[in-house]
Amino acid sequence: MIQRTLNFQSLRKFLLQPGYYLSSSKIGAYNGYTSQPSPLPIPSDEEEYANVDWDSLGFGLMPTDFMYVTKCDAGQSFGDGQMNRYGNIELSPSAGVLNYGQGLFEGTKAYRKENGKLLLFRPEENAIRMKIGAERMCMIPPSIDQFVDALKRTVVANKRWVPPPGKGSLYLRPLLIGSGPVLGLAPAPEYTFLIYASPVRNYFKEGSAPLNLYVEEDFDRASRRGTGSVKTISNYAPVLMAQNRAKSRGFSDVLYLDSDRKKNLEEVSSCNIFIAKGKRISTPAINGTILSGITRKSVIEIATDLGYQVEERVVAVEELTEADEVFCTGTAVGVAPVGSITYRNTRVDYKTGSGSICEELCKTILGIQTGSIEDKKGWIVEFD
Repeated sequence: MIQRTLNFQSLRKFLLQPGYYLSSSKIGAYNGYTSQPSPLPIPSDEEEYANVDWDSLGFGLMPTDFMYVTKCDAGQSFGDGQMNRYGNIELSPSAGVLNYGQGLFEGTKAYRKENGKLLLFRPEENAIRMKIGAERMCMIPPSIDQFVDALKRTVVANKRWVPPPGKGSLYLRPLLIGSGPVLGLAPAPEYTFLIYASPVRNYFKEGSAPLNLYVEEDFDRASRRGTGSVKTISNYAPVLMAQNRAKSRGFSDVLYLDSDRKKNLEEVSSCNIFIAKGKRISTPAINGTILSGITRKSVIEIATDLGYQVEERVVAVEELTEADEVFCTGTAVGVAPVGSITYRNTRVDYKTGSGSICEELCKTILGIQTGSIEDKKGWIVEFD
């Protein structure tokens, strides 16, 4: 349970004291890490919202005012972090994250209610996933309480960037990196945990329109006994070639198969996959190569509560031809409908839109996340 209570006005007044964000003693003149002042104008304490065209939001980086930063040496624990002005960071050329990819990231969103309250959705799940990933990558994670508290502090400090109700969310990107210098292959001697934020809306350029996926057979996303089940940064750049190739052919993204036999569904480049037939919903079981998505986990619970039969199992690629619906889940994408999937030059179209299972699940989980549907599961963290 997080004990700290945050007050938006008092925190912002403290952060905006003259010289606060420019002081190297306050920023932390770390060995191998410094924060540079952002060129953004100093926000007024009276501004309710940043000067943003909320109706034109996409999923691109829009720098906000502050970021959370803390660090620790190997064998130690993270202390209290601080809110620094958003800006570039400086790393040693021999930092573990730059040389050997020792890094993890998370993603979650903050929403604004009509009454001004701020909401986070299951943030402790992100903290747990980072902790599991850190163990796999030989890193030191923040505690669950510290992770959630850091998210809250980041949202409060950037409150004017949280979109109005119904206009999007404030995307939060926690990063855990090996910031200490290494030459030989080894865990870094120090670690940095930071969080930055950006207001966002739809992840795909199609907006809320159905996606068109391409089944990839030439490239693998992950292999057994690898790191596919953790959110390490090294899992993502390798998908870019296949993704770019698919997009050049007019597809939205790539659907990967298992690396062993190329027979079973795994996941899309950055989100989980579900298929539906009648009242039965199936998704590939977590097997060491598939990321345990928090939206995935939540959708499984919600669908079960709504009376659907949900199965986590091996899903053969041939089942795509028999499915009524296919949809993707993830923090960034939400619950996104798939309009078609192309496999070996054969395209299969799926039901989308009004009356679909995807629409029902999307409205339900988004309603819980935004506070318009009562949270009966204790998933929401609400604060000022």
